[in-house]
Amino acid sequence: MPGTVKPQRIRDPLHNLIEFGTDQFEHVLWKVIETRPFQRLRRIRQLGFSDLVYPGATHTRFAHSLGVFHTARQLMTIIRRHITQQGGQVKDHQLRAALAAALVHDIGHGMLSHAFEDVGKKLNLKMAHHEHVSDLLIRDSEVSEAFKSEMGSGFATDVADVIGRGRPGNLYDAVVSSQFDADRLDYMQRDRLMTGVQNSGIDFVWLMANLEIGTVPIGVDGQQAAEIETFVLGPKASYAAETYVLALFQLYPTVYFHKTTRAAEKVFSALMLHLMTLALNGDAGKTGLPTVHPIVRFALEPNQLVHALSLDDTVFWGALPMLIDAQDPLVRELATRLRDRRLPKCMDIYQQLVNAIAPEHASTVEDRDVRRKRLKRAISSIEERLQIWSNANSEDAPRILTDSSARAPYKSFQESKGPLNQIRIRSADDRILDMAESSRVVASIETFELFRAYFDDADLEARSVVESTIEEELRSDSDG
Repeated sequence: MPGTVKPQRIRDPLHNLIEFGTDQFEHVLWKVIETRPFQRLRRIRQLGFSDLVYPGATHTRFAHSLGVFHTARQLMTIIRRHITQQGGQVKDHQLRAALAAALVHDIGHGMLSHAFEDVGKKLNLKMAHHEHVSDLLIRDSEVSEAFKSEMGSGFATDVADVIGRGRPGNLYDAVVSSQFDADRLDYMQRDRLMTGVQNSGIDFVWLMANLEIGTVPIGVDGQQAAEIETFVLGPKASYAAETYVLALFQLYPTVYFHKTTRAAEKVFSALMLHLMTLALNGDAGKTGLPTVHPIVRFALEPNQLVHALSLDDTVFWGALPMLIDAQDPLVRELATRLRDRRLPKCMDIYQQLVNAIAPEHASTVEDRDVRRKRLKRAISSIEERLQIWSNANSEDAPRILTDSSARAPYKSFQESKGPLNQIRIRSADDRILDMAESSRVVASIETFELFRAYFDDADLEARSVVESTIEEELRSDSDG
């Protein structure tokens, strides 16, 4: 019968069945999924270049976004049950805004996911920043029109605000943005499943079965002013919670910061930076791409949303044969490297420095702090020296590329993020503790850090420069 709303069902490799019902709200969400910006996520891989290491890692932002919504709905069921049992009133508008935010939180991602954001940071391109593009799409595009059609004119704005706040303002927001949010609960499981890595597993069913709502005090300068409701894991889930944090720590080196994936990202970044420079200098013809190609259009008018939306992974990979035939030698070289997976070799400088400085062998806290500062100083100095050498001695592709980053698998309380950002555990004696207070294992986990140099395997001079720079830095620091 015309006009009849049908339920929608999607089979998913992680969650099996994801359903959208026939009520007004879920019908609107299905209409959002049918928009062009959301369908574009089918053509953006969740893990960028990770399939160069893990061939199965070809899953998309589209599948992840559906999974986040599905997980968020499970978390909302726990909230709804708690409020109902307490005789309270569920704030349906806030709940729906948070659920919608879970669905569209990644809608602004650019091609090759985070690899493109690195290019945007170097060129200060706001349309390469996925949070900025997401905000524009949710507030003013066919996505916002889908929201407005049945949820009211202010709903799209409320959805964008949930994502834009960057910190959970209430229990519903915590489903979208916290250290135990639907986004992380989905991508940790999905990325492990699709890469095939066997560590990093979490006990999702047990975590959800032991998830409840509790209250924690909030205040200023140690003075309690009120209480706020937050997610709390019961005492039987304490070890599962530890595993959850440890699993994220393991995913950093094995998947998210894998040396080969990062090498490909570095080559991609160098290629895109050079492509855009050529186009901006009026040399688009040397790139091998026609002037109407989406990458050239974006390079010439990077502030146009329509050009940002025209970019996706298929556009880049489809351009590769033309880039390989480019007039410009650097474009040819970098594009060929990506096509043939001929990536620069990695030297793990961080591990060499840690072995030499050994902060973990410090006899006192003061000594440890001194060694940590020495480590940071050495990283900064070596990175600067290698970049200077590479800039002065590279004719085409950079002969040395450096890579440094840091990620904390669990962050201590930050005023800017608020109390709802934390993972809470209910102890056996009924106290609600921060995860870092409850678990000595989590409290002792250090930030994952990396500092690497990449160079062509045949470039013995570049390798020698990296090795000698490390030695000189350690020697000079020791002498000083």
